[in-house]
Amino acid sequence: SRGDRARADRPARAAARGRLVKRAPEWRQSDLPQPPPYTFRNVVRIIGPGAILLGLSLGSGDWILGPAATARWGPGILWICTVSVLLQALLNTEMARYTLATGESIFAGFMRVAPGPRVWGPVYALLHLGQVGWPGWALAAASTLTAAFLGRMPRAEDQAVIVGLGYAIFLGAVAVTLLGARARRTVEWAEWLVMAWTLGFLAVLGLLLVPWSIWQAVAVGFVWPSLPAERDVSFDWVLLAAFAAYSGGGGTINAALTHWLRDKGFGMAGTIESRPVVVGGESVRFARDGMTFAPTEANLGKWRQWWRYLRTDFWYLWTAGCLAGMAFPALLAAHFATRGEIWTGVGAPAWLAQAVGWRYGFVVWTLVLLTGFAILALTQVGIVEGFARSVTDILWTARARSRAPGAEGPAGGLYYAVLVVFTVAGCAAMTLADPFRLILIGANVAALNFVVLSLHTVWINRALLPPELRPSLWRELGVLVCGAFFAALLAKVLRDPARLSGLLS
Repeated sequence: SRGDRARADRPARAAARGRLVKRAPEWRQSDLPQPPPYTFRNVVRIIGPGAILLGLSLGSGDWILGPAATARWGPGILWICTVSVLLQALLNTEMARYTLATGESIFAGFMRVAPGPRVWGPVYALLHLGQVGWPGWALAAASTLTAAFLGRMPRAEDQAVIVGLGYAIFLGAVAVTLLGARARRTVEWAEWLVMAWTLGFLAVLGLLLVPWSIWQAVAVGFVWPSLPAERDVSFDWVLLAAFAAYSGGGGTINAALTHWLRDKGFGMAGTIESRPVVVGGESVRFARDGMTFAPTEANLGKWRQWWRYLRTDFWYLWTAGCLAGMAFPALLAAHFATRGEIWTGVGAPAWLAQAVGWRYGFVVWTLVLLTGFAILALTQVGIVEGFARSVTDILWTARARSRAPGAEGPAGGLYYAVLVVFTVAGCAAMTLADPFRLILIGANVAALNFVVLSLHTVWINRALLPPELRPSLWRELGVLVCGAFFAALLAKVLRDPARLSGLLS
């Protein structure tokens, strides 16, 4: 009968599934820790990854790419931001699902499936480097600072000054990363203050300077596509893919937040045994393997409470913050820029200030430039620190999984080696193109990384988690739609090889 054949096929299916799952150390089991009561104070205390990701997205995505796309095609393009942010929010929660269930980062989960840690560790380290190893944020901050000093838009002849300042900002970001925990906490406070100032300042400019009809057009643009036909306008798919990818955090930056969840003891991360490792002047606890819990009714009840915190962070705080962060700069671009205006070259990071300042004077021009400088420079600091910590964690875990327990080795030397490689790669990249093109390159690699992360996340959640903790079918389909969305944009990008080759020419 059909049922007999299905039962007979189960061993074959299990064997096939086993070949796809790399033999990794078995998880030990413990009860899922009890989350604190869901109160406003505890929400503020516990959530955080969404806010960190929001601060990074304000850099190149909201400050440069969103206004550039709005100036070129009008506010009707902003629906791409809405789609991207919603799909990224879904992907974020599904990557966090694995960390909540096992106490491991999503990268550690990827290493549990074939071909194993010796392959996936270096692959994800290189994907991360390919995305953020183009320090366009430092060069963009240098461009805004140059404009403030000169009192005019930067031009091609100012390239040497911009590159010199870019090196200073980039190496300064590396230096801050090496100064230890106290300096990094100071930078974190500065990031919060700058993020609050940026959103508040742009909101005030919008309320005072932008007519209500533009507000309506921008609001409609976020929910309803309104684009000219492709025959009537030239679509730059490199810019569109970059705009979509950096509407949120972007690629591996999103996935790296599962390190933060683990470090803060979120879910099962609060039960795992870890070893202290000195990384960047402070003691960080690395874990070779996570732990799981039996899906009892008591544990599943606590699971739903932890999930409530995740939903608040990634669906409410992060999603609303990303849309607001994109809306205010786009609002100014929609009102002040000429429709069809193409922002490019060394002066692109200063175009928003130019669009507003030429009408309202030197003070507004300078404030917008200095705001842009602060958010872009601090984004570069966050990128350097996040890359060094994340890739050290990835490579240390890959090495630990490839050795016998107890023979993992230190991480301090690995951390400094990662930072040196990143610094050398970044210094070399700054000589290849202007800040706008470097940001476009990194953002398109982020789009590729979203495709990889979407497929891999569905794979490990289905292959490794027990049925009670696996995502529902609509969630799996949503994550696959996320991958397909960015794959479709990249397919359009690849149809224009001349545009691609021009990024580095």
